[in-house]
Amino acid sequence: MKLVVAVVQDQDSSRLSNALTKNEFRATKLASTGGFLRSGNTTFLIGTEDSLIPKVLDIIRENCRAREQMVAPISPLGGNADSYIPYPVEVEVGGATVFVLPIEQFHHF
Repeated sequence: MKLVVAVVQDQDSSRLSNALTKNEFRATKLASTGGFLRSGNTTFLIGTEDSLIPKVLDIIRENCRAREQMVAPISPLGGNADSYIPYPVEVEVGGATVFVLPIEQFHHF
């Protein structure tokens, strides 16, 4: 048994949730916030058998795409302003950060 923890951008959340449900995977969704851009994310907790991990990873890969986005940097508060860029920059956002963890026991009551 494994626990898949997938952190995805909010834009991909509904699409991933629908795909997981369509493929009969149960998931718990948690609201989370990214550290780099301080933007909204969704963290999915998916418990599944070891043999189904490749299928779960394929579903995540197909539904969570990286994309370029213009962002206005947040000014440093009390930090070094020398490296601060005062104009919008293009960064890659989206995709998914996925952790696969071993589970010792699983109970559903």
